[in-house]
Amino acid sequence: MSFSTENSTTVWRQSRILYIMRRTDFRDWPCSVARTAQLLGDHWTSLILREAFYGVRRFDCFQGSLGIARNTLAERLRHLVGMGLLAKRPYQNEPTRYEYVLTEKGREFFPVLMAMVVWGDRWLAEDQGPPVVFEHLPCGHDARPQMVCGCCRAPLEARDIRPHFGPGYPRDLAALPGAQERFAPPKSTLQSNSRGQEPTCRE
Repeated sequence: MSFSTENSTTVWRQSRILYIMRRTDFRDWPCSVARTAQLLGDHWTSLILREAFYGVRRFDCFQGSLGIARNTLAERLRHLVGMGLLAKRPYQNEPTRYEYVLTEKGREFFPVLMAMVVWGDRWLAEDQGPPVVFEHLPCGHDARPQMVCGCCRAPLEARDIRPHFGPGYPRDLAALPGAQERFAPPKSTLQSNSRGQEPTCRE
């Protein structure tokens, strides 16, 4: 089944037993999209991370640049620290004040923000053009981020992607008929594999 197939809605109805759709806590769902959406929560979380990549570290600076309510900012910072994307460390004593710095986990969120930039520049910038451009310092050109396959380096397109069970998918759920149908390979793939045709990867 293709990732973008029109039958996906039908399959979801058939496999609704997998999870109760009314649940709002996605941390235990076997889906990285759902888990990441749970982590982000709302637009403020992404904007706080954007400011962190711009070099903002202190509470008052976050509040001043975003115009966010202080209680909302405090809650979002606690959330990001709790999820391990930011680390809280003191920079002043008497009284103690803290700054918030990106962790390794937080720094690796950068490609997600850049993917949002690419999509927003294409579909939301209108005639004015991109509001912000990002220079790639090693080459000196404006960056044009592109998601590619780590194996063959071809651009990733939804029509070329097929999801299948990963090692983290619960075995009891994977055994259900709805899940089996949802992730079943298309017939064309089965025919291709039966002829011994394999994709070429560039190491």
